Amino acid sequence: MTGPDFRHIELGDVSSTNVECMERARAGDAGGLWITASRQTGGRGRRGRTWISEPGNLYASLLLIDPAPWEGMASLPLAVTLAVHDAVAALLPDGSGQLRIKWPNDLLIDGRKTAGILIEAEPLGDGRRAVVIGCGVNVAHRPEAGAYPATCLVEQGSSATPQDLFARLVVSMERVLAEWDRGRGLAAIRDAWIARAHGIGSPVTVNLPDRQIHGLFDGIDGDGRLMLALPDGERQLIAAGDVFFA
Repeated sequence: MTGPDFRHIELGDVSSTNVECMERARAGDAGGLWITASRQTGGRGRRGRTWISEPGNLYASLLLIDPAPWEGMASLPLAVTLAVHDAVAALLPDGSGQLRIKWPNDLLIDGRKTAGILIEAEPLGDGRRAVVIGCGVNVAHRPEAGAYPATCLVEQGSSATPQDLFARLVVSMERVLAEWDRGRGLAAIRDAWIARAHGIGSPVTVNLPDRQIHGLFDGIDGDGRLMLALPDGERQLIAAGDVFFA
């Protein structure tokens, strides 16, 4: 199932596929390792949120070691989200349809959350950097979590299984990471991301830890930061925050 540069370990119940990958990195794994699980008991989303993880959905993490120089790492989430988008789109009855990328790393179908991505990095004792890409996709179930409505692939008319989706994801991730080329191929990745983005030009509210900001979603810059056009004509770059569209 996996390509020449990737290995795959399939597990049953785990705390988190991201945790499993990081533990193997600390133990000296060379990277290029996919771990999937049928169920997660301690799945996490961004900012420590719980990701409900019952059987029937896809829970997959990819371990990479030193995937790019530090200056190229900021654009990795764009490439990863693009790969997940294209894998999901291939299994929807009408292709990509209303499947869109919501900044920074969610997938929406008709405005409803379908997938989330969590990327974690850790320096290892031997000087290498471990990067774990965690992907959770609602295939058969749509747990309601947080402030966003949710959907799943089955509700959208797809007959795909988690195994079908994982097979597509391995292929698309290998292709997109090759195009990304350790950050050197960012321009093409950014263009493809923008073509699939949700809400460019729309009013948006960004919740930051200390305040709310309102403006228009004006795209992303070369480092993947949200460009927010403010009412006074200024533009603000947002590296992280919760985004709500009007």
